[in-house]
Amino acid sequence: MTDTNPLYQPADVPAFAAIRPEHAAVIPQMLQENRAAIEDLIARGDYSWDGLIQPLERLENRLAKAVSPVAHLHAVTSTDDWRAAYEALLPELTAYASDLGQHEGLYRAIKSLRDSAAYATLSASRRKVIDDALKNFERSGIGLAPAAQARYKEISLRLAELGTQFANHVLDATNAWHLHLPDASRLAGLPDSARALMADLARQHDEDGYRITLDAPVVIPVLTYADDRELRATVYRAYNLRASELADDGKYDNAAIIAETVALRFELAKLLGFADYAAYSVDNKMAPDSAAVIAFLEDLVAKGKAAGEADMAALRDYAARKLNLPELAPWDIAYAAEKQRQALYALSQEDLRPYFPISQVLQGLFTICERLFAMRFRENPALATWHADARGYDMTDADGNLRARFYLDPYARAKKRGGAWMDSAVSRFADDDALQLPVAYLVCNFTPPVGDKEACLTHQEVTTLFHEFGHGLHHMLTTVGEYSVAGINGVEWDAVEQPSQFMENFCYERDCLRLMTRHFQTGEPLPDELYAKLIAAKNYQSAMALLRQLEFSLFDFRLHRAENAGADALAVHRAVREHVAVTPAYADNRFPMSFQHIFAGGYAAGYYSYKWAEVLSADSFAAFEEEGVLNPATGARFRDEILAVGGSRPSMESFIAFRGRAPQVDALLRHSGIQQPSI
Repeated sequence: MTDTNPLYQPADVPAFAAIRPEHAAVIPQMLQENRAAIEDLIARGDYSWDGLIQPLERLENRLAKAVSPVAHLHAVTSTDDWRAAYEALLPELTAYASDLGQHEGLYRAIKSLRDSAAYATLSASRRKVIDDALKNFERSGIGLAPAAQARYKEISLRLAELGTQFANHVLDATNAWHLHLPDASRLAGLPDSARALMADLARQHDEDGYRITLDAPVVIPVLTYADDRELRATVYRAYNLRASELADDGKYDNAAIIAETVALRFELAKLLGFADYAAYSVDNKMAPDSAAVIAFLEDLVAKGKAAGEADMAALRDYAARKLNLPELAPWDIAYAAEKQRQALYALSQEDLRPYFPISQVLQGLFTICERLFAMRFRENPALATWHADARGYDMTDADGNLRARFYLDPYARAKKRGGAWMDSAVSRFADDDALQLPVAYLVCNFTPPVGDKEACLTHQEVTTLFHEFGHGLHHMLTTVGEYSVAGINGVEWDAVEQPSQFMENFCYERDCLRLMTRHFQTGEPLPDELYAKLIAAKNYQSAMALLRQLEFSLFDFRLHRAENAGADALAVHRAVREHVAVTPAYADNRFPMSFQHIFAGGYAAGYYSYKWAEVLSADSFAAFEEEGVLNPATGARFRDEILAVGGSRPSMESFIAFRGRAPQVDALLRHSGIQQPSI
């Protein structure tokens, strides 16, 4: 019954208390209703903003509000029922998007508006909606012959299926492995927080002792602190081999999925007249072309390689002299690095953790955003959530007016997708006299609390929270009323990480850390001594970290270039590692098999976006360094020129409006501590 289905007439805030997997079955009916409504709009012949575009925006908004909670619940509560509901829906949604993208009548209707005199009278944001729509038609094969259009649709459907299968394999492979330890004899070196978590995981499975899993809050401390080298090796291998032929008897092997995915992407790009999928990907991004992306990445490799090699040489020397590790294996790197970091700076993440109870971190985050962006945040217990750990919040302006809402789901748990992300629940939309406010999901996988103790975060987890909140601010602080370009909608993919990476910088500023730290027992803020160590260690092995991201970026981009058409993904990855990496190789490296960003997460031939956006974010933050880190005037300018405008204008225009010039790479290198020789 549609009248009782919470997805059929979705509320402005998802009704999580009422939504069930079976409710997703109404969405195909909504798709058919949309198809009929679109045909009616075309038949009417009123190809104006109010007669055509606004009704289309209205249809898309309603559909998105119905689909969003289904996709979200599939990710955060991946039960068999939610997985089945989502997977049944995916081909319907993909077919709908393909059909609209190739709808000749709709294309001609929108094009007629773009070619009319009325187009020039529209606001810049409305013109952007129309221009983006026509661009999307071209990228969806509107100009293809019927047979080629049908093939495009087939490819799109199959790629959607493959992406879901890839992500499911990674999640299932992660959940399939565990190691039970009857006592703590092999856990020497691990911090108390990690042991407590492993003991709690064992209790949850009616086991004595300790349970080691492949979730990040377990894997990271094992690889970083465990003195037992064989334990580190065991966990490293299990984590690295996930979803490959070398684990679980190949049950979750993603190799065939990767091969088919890449081949189909090449075919799709060729259908649309592009040289390869990399060229297709860059076509709607800030980067001018594929050559510019390669040049950008290779320039950073050249600037960082010598420093990375020096970092690695120093680590090898230290490990040989102090740790009795004359030959470093891949599972020794994080462990040796942590020992060296403590020797150099007398600081570890565990030293910092007691000062970051999550309630204080959130209070500090909210205070920083209040000072910079004149917004206030408060928990709203009336917002229904999907899990006891999740919380709902309101964002209001200085006058108390509600501006947006968001959910925070902070902790790792079973049946929840790994990683951290922000997604849209509801987008801002001005429809006649009604204004729909944005709603965001913020999802992380932090170390959960044990027993009745409040969770304390590592500094790395704090920066992850700030990162995702930056995405949330981009979505929530928009003042654009047009649905298709409000918030992150319509923002080029290689600019979408700018606000998130920008926010990470505040996690190293003294005045900001005073706001977000409080020892969970004594209540004291982060001491000056620990802060000095944090800053001194900030750029420890930063060149190695840079090279790691460049390895991922170049692997992704080169895999989708014409020279590697038909190539084995593992071979491409090995070649890139030989060129870029300074850490020891692992013969059975299967990293690509779990690289969800590019095979299931929308970053295909676009992972370089993280580094390019880091240039934008570092250069943006440099303005705050120049004018005052918590300067309200600078914050207001960033809010108004970057966050508020969303996708209503090209991101380069927004950056120049804020900074007064084009972006420069200098701030990124300076923030990373990578010094370049002067000329």
